[in-house]
Amino acid sequence: MSKAILWQSAATALVLGAFAMPAHAQEAGDPLPQAEEAQGGTIIVTARRREERLVDVPVAVSSFGAEELQQRGSVDITDIAQVTPNTTLEESRGTNSTLSAFIRGIGQQDPVSGFEQGVGIYLDDVYLNRPQAAVLDIYDVERIEVLRGPQGTLYGRNTIGGAVKYVTRELPDETSLRLRATAGTYGRLEGVVTASTPITDLVRVGGSVARLTRDGFGENLTTGEENYNKDIWAARGTIEVGGNGEPYFIRFSGDYTKDESNARGGHRLIPGATSGAPVLDDVYDTRGGLTDPEQDVEAIGVALNARFDLTEALTLRSITAYRKDDSASPIDFDALPAVSFDVPAYYRNSQVSQEVQLLWDDGGRFTGLLGGYYLNATADTQFDVRLFTTFAGFTAFTEANVDTETFAVFGDFTYDLTDRLSLSLGGRYTWDERTADILRQNYLGGGSPVFGGAGIPFGAPGTDFQGTADFDKFTPRASISFQPTPDHNLYASYSQGFKGGGFDPRGVGVNAPAATPGMPTDAEITDFLTFAPESVDSYEVGYKGSLLDDAVYVALAAFYADYTDVQIPGSAACNVGGIATFCGVVTNAGAAEIKGIEFETNARLGRDLATAGDELRLSGSLGWIDAEYTEFVTLIGGQPTDVSDFREVQNTPEWSGSATLGYTTPVGSGDLYLGSTVSYRSETSQFEVPNPFLDQSGYALVDASIVWTSADGGFSLGLYGRNLTDKEYKTSGYTFVVADPATGEIPLNDDGFPTPSLGTEGALTAFYGNPRQVYVTATIEF
Repeated sequence: MSKAILWQSAATALVLGAFAMPAHAQEAGDPLPQAEEAQGGTIIVTARRREERLVDVPVAVSSFGAEELQQRGSVDITDIAQVTPNTTLEESRGTNSTLSAFIRGIGQQDPVSGFEQGVGIYLDDVYLNRPQAAVLDIYDVERIEVLRGPQGTLYGRNTIGGAVKYVTRELPDETSLRLRATAGTYGRLEGVVTASTPITDLVRVGGSVARLTRDGFGENLTTGEENYNKDIWAARGTIEVGGNGEPYFIRFSGDYTKDESNARGGHRLIPGATSGAPVLDDVYDTRGGLTDPEQDVEAIGVALNARFDLTEALTLRSITAYRKDDSASPIDFDALPAVSFDVPAYYRNSQVSQEVQLLWDDGGRFTGLLGGYYLNATADTQFDVRLFTTFAGFTAFTEANVDTETFAVFGDFTYDLTDRLSLSLGGRYTWDERTADILRQNYLGGGSPVFGGAGIPFGAPGTDFQGTADFDKFTPRASISFQPTPDHNLYASYSQGFKGGGFDPRGVGVNAPAATPGMPTDAEITDFLTFAPESVDSYEVGYKGSLLDDAVYVALAAFYADYTDVQIPGSAACNVGGIATFCGVVTNAGAAEIKGIEFETNARLGRDLATAGDELRLSGSLGWIDAEYTEFVTLIGGQPTDVSDFREVQNTPEWSGSATLGYTTPVGSGDLYLGSTVSYRSETSQFEVPNPFLDQSGYALVDASIVWTSADGGFSLGLYGRNLTDKEYKTSGYTFVVADPATGEIPLNDDGFPTPSLGTEGALTAFYGNPRQVYVTATIEF
């Protein structure tokens, strides 16, 4: 047995032996003392774009403060989905940096240009327009908020499922130096250095540099590269002016990420159809042979957040930002050395945004917010689809450049009808202009020149499209809150959201239905490639309260959503000019009804139990969701057919929940925290069409941590264990095998395996969540 395996086993035994019962992951906001974090009345969030107590907000929101994230040993924003009901946040297939996000059954997992997200991701109130480089590592964080349900009024387009807000720390008033180091299994080594200092009474500067590395969980047996490794440089810098009682606060910030991790290769679930390559024993191993382009992600952003107190009651806010990211990815769909189904890809995104808010709060019965938002963004995607199924080989090259220009005006107002009853009304009007330039060209004999191939153009372009589409939408919101006491809130709300329309980058224009078969007009091609926005009407009733003299915090919400014009992707095997290739068309052919219940709690079970000053807490979350398609139209034999009875809402388990038990006790000159979390997700369908090979059955994860923190907070040392039972669970995958077009049932050959629908080997591959990890983190602050 290797030293690494011995060390991992010993460390795991230490963590498991420290406590035999699960522990605590409290719902917390700002980094307050532990005793205050459970008090719903003291947790401050900005879910309605202004600072409010969590208990006062008529929105289902979970907030995770810096102290809780440290106690849990959270690595990036995907970790919080484990303890947030009806929420899925995952690294997308083939990369560490692209985010797939779903909340209450609504999201998007296709990262190519033309498709919009269904969950908005915000970094210090700046909307990230694309999912690339959106898996944000946790360092220098103040809190992370998860808003569930459509947030179309205050947050705009593409928050149809909800929003995730990552809020970084503001700079302290005194010179500060913080060092964080982590070492653990799989060669994990991380270091974060954070420093800041005041220049004058009004000016402060600071920054952080992070180096985040980890060996792979497996190996690419063809290339010899590590699989599922991590190799990231990241940095943030900040200049702040004002604050501290001044009537203005200006914050200029910048961030940079360089991810040179290897491409994540999938694990084949079936043997090779022609090569007979067996299924590998280790789910983290792969055999993909595509190495060009070299996996690389680089992202940069700058932002200017400013606040001016024009009067005691009137505040002006401005958020100006620029962001840019570039990704190169070799995606080997078949996960074998042969070029059976290989897709090298480039993603290039940029955005400029400006938001202005005017807030009124004079301490009276009326508060309000007016705002305007502008975004100009480009999303350029290039990819080959290499299907070397003949002697010469065949490649379909796609270049999809999709530009977005959007402008919105919005308002949100609250009036206290009485001391206990409040009415809130809001609305947002959005204008969207989407412009697309899509080229699809076939090549024989090799890949396209964009990826260094020597292929010869074959025939006229399947798509050579330039077009523009305009969309506009009004999204209202209304809520009423009754607070019998300041620590109890009963509310009912209605909100609407929408996800932007666009153009399918994989659509083949020559396949468009035409009055003259085979010769579609420009208008017919435009209609074929364009899809309209989705929309959802959501109704919610809830209760939030602090009970038993703030010993227990409870949040309960029940919701119903009418989801219409659902964008149904048609990405699948198809024929173009008699040649099998990869294409599809997105249509607004779906509708769904979504209803569910969410429960969150944080309870102090006791204090001064074994010694003076100790405390035992239990926190938990539970989500139940019934999401089902009421309409799902697809073409079968050339005829529109409703197959909703055979479709599932993807990435949405019926049950999700967590329970955390945490015990804090004074030890020496500080406090010792012992905690453990058990989280559960029921069966999950990775796509709308159920797939018994790829879908994940219900599973539970067990995490644990031991953290000692000095009384002044200047030093902490933590031992963490994640997925301690080493559970193997699928998070995503690819499937291109023959299936019944209506039921989705996959017929098996005599050998007991499916028939490939694209490529000779078949593409049925899965990606897995992280295995058991144990690590130690030390933090020193001066």
